[in-house]
Amino acid sequence: MEQVLFRHNRPGRCVTFAEYRAEGGFAALEKALSGMSPNDVQQVVIDANLRGRGGAGFPTGKKWSFVPRDIPGPRYLICNCDEMEPGTYKDRILLEANPYSLVEGMTLAAYAIGVAHAFIFIRRGYEEAAENCRRAIAEAKDAGLLGKNILGSGFSLELDVHQSAGRYICGEETALMNALEGRRANPRSKPPFPAVKGLWGRPTVVNNVETLANIPAIVAGGAAWFKGLATIPEAAGTKLFCVSGHVNNAACFELPLGMSLGEIIDGPCGGMLPGREFKACIPGGASTPFFTREHWNVPMDFDAVARAGSRLGTGGIVVFDRNTCMVAATLNLVSFYARESCGWCTPCREGLPFVKDVLARIEAGAGREEHIAILREHVQYLNYAFCPLAPGAMGPVEGLLRLFEDEIREHIVLGRCPFGGKV
Repeated sequence: MEQVLFRHNRPGRCVTFAEYRAEGGFAALEKALSGMSPNDVQQVVIDANLRGRGGAGFPTGKKWSFVPRDIPGPRYLICNCDEMEPGTYKDRILLEANPYSLVEGMTLAAYAIGVAHAFIFIRRGYEEAAENCRRAIAEAKDAGLLGKNILGSGFSLELDVHQSAGRYICGEETALMNALEGRRANPRSKPPFPAVKGLWGRPTVVNNVETLANIPAIVAGGAAWFKGLATIPEAAGTKLFCVSGHVNNAACFELPLGMSLGEIIDGPCGGMLPGREFKACIPGGASTPFFTREHWNVPMDFDAVARAGSRLGTGGIVVFDRNTCMVAATLNLVSFYARESCGWCTPCREGLPFVKDVLARIEAGAGREEHIAILREHVQYLNYAFCPLAPGAMGPVEGLLRLFEDEIREHIVLGRCPFGGKV
């Protein structure tokens, strides 16, 4: 399998600037600045069908195209590395192994969009990753690959690292911009969208770490090559899948988009732990509805996973064995989201603690039949929240109701958890 993001990795340490350069690093930047216009760079990303790797899966080049070119004044690019969703750790793994692909990718993206100042917004706990980024920025500047008049092209870019104060809501792009401006990290109303009015009221693009780190390979190798990395025609490129739970080999893998769920678990994950049987998994991070054995052959790509009733999201796969209580697992996830709500809107502020309380009653053996209907209603009610946090939090609840209603009812009938609360 051809590697894109992990091809420069070294066992147990970060790749050096010299090693990255020797293996073709910054060749894409040299190619772009010497013979490609900003529109050329944007077009190759559009043609490559690179979709955002931060969760939403929106086409990256199309997102760039929304930035108006006729508005005078500064534009901004922000890399979102406020990775805080349970089961998702790919951006940390990537930056601890190789920050240079991100720096090169951001420089290419800034050139394509017409940005002179960009930011890496990184969560506070990622100290090693943040330090790697600062070092990579300094080394790139020293080599004339960042800063003023890059490679004599006339294009300049300042790139800064900003460490977040924390909280899951900072990963929502408009809340992130408020936090970067020194404001409370509440989401903003859209429209206007960030591409028109974002950071400090200026046109802004927010992309994820993994998304931006793919740009150098796309510019260097071309759109057809990138699309050919996937195993199904509708997909393009590779994806970082961070796997945890009851598997033999829980780790972050770079795999072609389109591999089936079963191929991932039985392949690089080495199957289930000895004596364990697969029951379910979260396929794309903590805010995605569950998959079960009936989804074993679903290709792990944005559209295929959506057709099967869930979302690819960040690619965070959390695997549960047959002895796992799915009510307890869902309660654990909803508890996280209830804690992380910014409190800006009523559906999220009041609805998530209420759903958490209902699930806790069911898990403790105090559930009633009407609680199932109440949960089902709240899956709909919380869609009216101000931002995607609450609807995302209800993803596992929707999956629980659709796939494991019999298990919920067993808790109610027995008056206890039949699994002993095991997660």
